[in-house]
Amino acid sequence: MRNGGRIAAAIDVLKDVLTRHQPVKSAARDWGKRARYAGSKDRAWVSGLVLDALRKKNSIAHAMGDDSPRGLILGALAHAWGWNIRQIDDAMDEDHAPSKLTLEERERLVMAPDPVAPPHVQGDFPEWMAPMMARVFGEEAAVEAQAMAVRADVDLRVNTLKVDAEKAAQPLRSAKAEASPLLVNAFHIPARDPSEREASLESIPAYSKGWVEVQDAGSQIAAAAANAQPGEQVLDYCAGGGGKTLAMASQMQGKGQIFAYDIDGRRLSALIPRLKRSGAHNVQLVHPSEPTQLSDLTGQMDCVFVDAPCTGTGTWRRRPDAKWRLKERQLEKRMGEQDEILAAASQYVKPGGRLVYATCSFLIEEDEDRVANFLSSHADFSEEDAAEAAIASGLLTEDGAAMIRKFRAPTGSVRLTPRRAGTDGFFFAVLRKAG
Repeated sequence: MRNGGRIAAAIDVLKDVLTRHQPVKSAARDWGKRARYAGSKDRAWVSGLVLDALRKKNSIAHAMGDDSPRGLILGALAHAWGWNIRQIDDAMDEDHAPSKLTLEERERLVMAPDPVAPPHVQGDFPEWMAPMMARVFGEEAAVEAQAMAVRADVDLRVNTLKVDAEKAAQPLRSAKAEASPLLVNAFHIPARDPSEREASLESIPAYSKGWVEVQDAGSQIAAAAANAQPGEQVLDYCAGGGGKTLAMASQMQGKGQIFAYDIDGRRLSALIPRLKRSGAHNVQLVHPSEPTQLSDLTGQMDCVFVDAPCTGTGTWRRRPDAKWRLKERQLEKRMGEQDEILAAASQYVKPGGRLVYATCSFLIEEDEDRVANFLSSHADFSEEDAAEAAIASGLLTEDGAAMIRKFRAPTGSVRLTPRRAGTDGFFFAVLRKAG
């Protein structure tokens, strides 16, 4: 396909995303089925442009004076991909391209960004969230949000049950992986040009051998805060696909026991092939259909890890379409769920044990407020220094340790963001039960 046809396709895909409320992945897949002539590079190009249009939806609509799929896609070419007016003109002259640029579109495409636009426009976040963004980031809300409106890097965690970082480095060179600046057993792959197809990490032998797992550095640091020790009894209470379960299993060197539980049995099932690949033999799945198995753990756990369901604001770089589907009622629902989950999970912590609360959200409403609410009704728990807990795991580099100490809150919790840490948005806190 030539660029003109790709632009037309991107407009169609974005239309499905905005009008039919489809995730980008589904809308792009549906278009691909209709456009059998499109190759893998064409599909990557179209998806990349749609995602960047969504990442910067507010600022592009403001610059273009048009929030239609056409206005957003044309604006993304100029304001996200850096195309000049001649490049866009040339593409619009090609066969199968949309109609040529109007005079107003041409003028808008060359305009500089508005320096006095409201924060929700400059930062590309929903307007209803402005008070919450100001609460957590103050005057830097727009700047912090701008760092969430770019393509995310890829991080890999080395599975030390099978290999060390030095041995894993060799086969990862083909993926242009670099040693992580934050973690000693991790690698970092910088984001590629959004118009290019990403390399499939599953095709790398190191992945199929179970040497590495794809896991954001923020998620790895949150798991490090559990500081799971060999021989301990650990419960991952909201295990999901098991990323943090596997990270803690690696910390424990195969000794002790990890129980992985999730209320959604289908999500928990996704952990099975990952477990086999990892070689972790001390993980036991606790299916929601077997409640007695979970009740047997009451008051027995050295550590209970709660990666609570949340709004996912910290993942906006990866799922920009979800940013615009988020509604205030969803946040309120999540807050209620988080309170219930924390209270339920706490009953499994033994005296002297610890409860780690984490979210992939940067909102105080889902983070510090939930911890404070829990502590107000659970006098036998107290908050500890989460930064020092993560550092004590030995998994952070000197730069990583300095970074989380810098962003440690007075109560001891830590909030990471793309701007602060180059990671997804993450929050974690460590609570100790009185012995």
